[in-house]
Amino acid sequence: RRSWFYYVGAPFIATMLFVIGTLLVLIEGWICAIVIIPMFAALGAVGGLVMGAVCRLTNWPKPTLYCFAALPLAVAALGSALPTPAALGSIERSLRIDAPAAVVWRKLHQIEDIRAEEMADAWAMRIGVPMPMSGTTRETPEGRVRESRWGKSVHFDELIQAWQPERHVRWTYRFAPDSFPRRALDDHVVIGGHYFDLVDTSYTLEPEGSATHLTMRVTYRISTQFNFYADWAAQLLLGNLSEVGLRLYKNRSEREWGGAQQPAR
Repeated sequence: RRSWFYYVGAPFIATMLFVIGTLLVLIEGWICAIVIIPMFAALGAVGGLVMGAVCRLTNWPKPTLYCFAALPLAVAALGSALPTPAALGSIERSLRIDAPAAVVWRKLHQIEDIRAEEMADAWAMRIGVPMPMSGTTRETPEGRVRESRWGKSVHFDELIQAWQPERHVRWTYRFAPDSFPRRALDDHVVIGGHYFDLVDTSYTLEPEGSATHLTMRVTYRISTQFNFYADWAAQLLLGNLSEVGLRLYKNRSEREWGGAQQPAR
């Protein structure tokens, strides 16, 4: 007879070894491994407790118990046959910027040379997601397009769908075949991929005297067999990234506005 601690600890260790194995054979990358471990560990612990209870409450012979080891394989085989559900989610964050809407509007459409320390609080960057480098809106024959550049040679276009100068902007996303070079992101978190996508992003500016209330809203899609968990992870990581991004615009806008208010020497 094993202890209840063993029933929880043994599957946790097995899960860790499994995840490490996927990293060693390059099935998964660090981003997916870090994101999925909490759910795997929790489900493993529950499974261990259930199996421990079965062993304690029954006198089934070992061959009967061993057959339970085949259940995960049998259930996993059904995974590819089941339709993958898709779900939409959204995140909204806002803050007050001590600069006029005109200044904030310029920064939204002309942000360059983003430094690592400006994104240091972004959890997504800490687990391997490339860091944004610049975002520039340009007039093109097809309309206004915001060109976004990230680290690891990641690049994509943001197509402007709504445009009210100094008040509101909304864009959708367009990804090219080379937007995400190999190994820039894990397959399961590539934006625009089978499992995850960004639908649109919008910014709303509300003047408050010489200050501006800036609101950011992001809509995303997740398509997994465990959307309840994927949505929680998306809310956590995208919500934090949105907050860091808003602080970036706040700091840049206030620095420009503060410099403009300094008397000429």
